Amino acid sequence: MTQAPKPQPHPAFAQIRADRAANIQLRVADWITKFAGSMNFVYIHAVGFAAWMIFFEKSPWPTLTLAVSLEAIFLSTFVMIGQNRQADFQQAKADHDFQEQELELKTNTELTRAIHAMTAELHRRLIEDPDQRKN
Repeated sequence: MTQAPKPQPHPAFAQIRADRAANIQLRVADWITKFAGSMNFVYIHAVGFAAWMIFFEKSPWPTLTLAVSLEAIFLSTFVMIGQNRQADFQQAKADHDFQEQELELKTNTELTRAIHAMTAELHRRLIEDPDQRKN
């Protein structure tokens, strides 16, 4: 059984992926965003917070509230980084697609003009100038 070829990524996406791979800060932010959006993150926090409240502090709420608030601040920043990454990709994709569509439009226009010129020449030779067919 032949395996289907792996689809090629959009050129804009490939470029953005390469740019992000070259920057360690963006790679770290991507890793944190990916991890924070996983169920492992939820499980670790549920166990960690439960253990903290049950075993480590008699009055965990003030410290726990501070920790959770700080974490929320950082996680919201990573969400915004992810949104910026997505916006960059969408803009690069839109720019690339626009350029490709303009090139295709130009090519189609040139082909249409060439077909029109050939059709006009055939019409001229076959319809307008029938005496030339006998020669």
